[in-house]
Amino acid sequence: MAEATSELTTDQISEPTSTLGVEKRSIDWIPDAERHGKIWHQGPLWFLGNFQYFTIALGFVGPSMGLPLGPTVLALVLGLAVGTLFMAFHASQGPVLGLPQMIQSRAQFGFRGVVVVLFGTLLTYLGFNIADQVLLAQGLNGVFGWNADLVAAGTAVLAVLLAIYGHDWLHRVFRWLLYVSLPVMLVVTGGVLTGHAGGHDTGQHLAFSWVAFFAQFSAAAAYNIAYAPYVSDYSRYLPRTTSARSLIASVFLGASGSAVWLMALGAWLAVRLGASDGLVGLRDAGDHVLPGLGAAAAVLSALSLIATMGMNAYGGALTVLTGVDSFRRITPTRKARIVTILGLALLWYTVASLISSNAVATVFTTITLMLYLLVPWTATNLIDFFVVRRGHYSVPDLFTPDGIYGAWSWRGLTAYAVGFAAEIPFMVLADLGGWQYTGPGARQLSGIDIAWVVGLVVTSLTYLVVTRSLRPSAVTGRTEWAEEDQQEATGIVMQTK
Repeated sequence: MAEATSELTTDQISEPTSTLGVEKRSIDWIPDAERHGKIWHQGPLWFLGNFQYFTIALGFVGPSMGLPLGPTVLALVLGLAVGTLFMAFHASQGPVLGLPQMIQSRAQFGFRGVVVVLFGTLLTYLGFNIADQVLLAQGLNGVFGWNADLVAAGTAVLAVLLAIYGHDWLHRVFRWLLYVSLPVMLVVTGGVLTGHAGGHDTGQHLAFSWVAFFAQFSAAAAYNIAYAPYVSDYSRYLPRTTSARSLIASVFLGASGSAVWLMALGAWLAVRLGASDGLVGLRDAGDHVLPGLGAAAAVLSALSLIATMGMNAYGGALTVLTGVDSFRRITPTRKARIVTILGLALLWYTVASLISSNAVATVFTTITLMLYLLVPWTATNLIDFFVVRRGHYSVPDLFTPDGIYGAWSWRGLTAYAVGFAAEIPFMVLADLGGWQYTGPGARQLSGIDIAWVVGLVVTSLTYLVVTRSLRPSAVTGRTEWAEEDQQEATGIVMQTK
């Protein structure tokens, strides 16, 4: 491994942990002295991450294809159980390694090879924020008549501020919003269950079909699988002694609980109220229960979505910095993180401003494509962590192309390429800028989209095969570090010889 120079930069030695509460760290390793937080913080974070009206809109998928309410709820529950399981297992990597998710992926794909998966990850972050901005502008305009352009600008500013303040403030704001939102949504949901939220037979022709059932199943599973690149970014400050089982359970229950709740509510709004916009439907249902309740629920749901945009901006900045650092060594200061967040905000705001109201379907299809890109990564990453290396990694080697993981890892890249190629015949892309694609395998299945399932299976098996030849020393790595190893990991921004 390359020998590091003996002195740390001024940034690393003297920069305070926070300036006005702004996080200092970005893609660097979190020393034990800075580890803090509790497992139970993870549940509220991921619960609120899905406790917003983007989630409600996903409950419209089944009914829009003629699926009745009962089968729609069953499909989304099953889909979320599968998708959230993959997502939650990534959480256990944060305390073990103290690193952002995509830095850890260098172990599978190589110091520079990781840029292949960084591309799909970054597009996912941007795709979500583009969709969120469009949905917020349309929804708040529909509910309150607010100027859509001003809403878009305001939401972007709030999301940027939250991302700049970083890890601790994201956890804090998400908990505060949850405490305020939860009672309001409980009352609205109580009104739905007791028949006080309105609702009637809308005259829609609904009948069970496997195509619609699997479309809802895949949409639900995809929603939380797409969170996989985020998870250890928000668990990396936890102590290394954190229980993996408890952490996984906290993330799973948080992310799946709110998603099941609001997707089911969305399905009810679509079937019983005939709603076509999640925020407008939420307002109408709430106002049936109690005047003004719907407006309050709509505002809180919108604020939760803005907070999620901040989460996307934060993760997107870490992804960009990881990619740049893979080819040109950078100093991971708070300034670098802030500048990157501002650049991403300008990009997503500009793209979202160019999307017309009837083009939102294109954004959702783009996110489906991002799922296809992410699934081979999550399979490779989890198999490597839990089966191949079993949590044993050398953190200093993740920060040099000359370490045991190399610059380009043919094993991870091969598994990713084979897995993605296997998905192509089964892909269903309904609307991508006016272009549509249904693979031959999907056509044989009457349009049922199982591409991501195929990708998971094929990638996992391929990676298991190609890693059989790994030397034992490359698999075991180091989990207990001497003091000099910790300093080397902390000094990742130092120039290497």
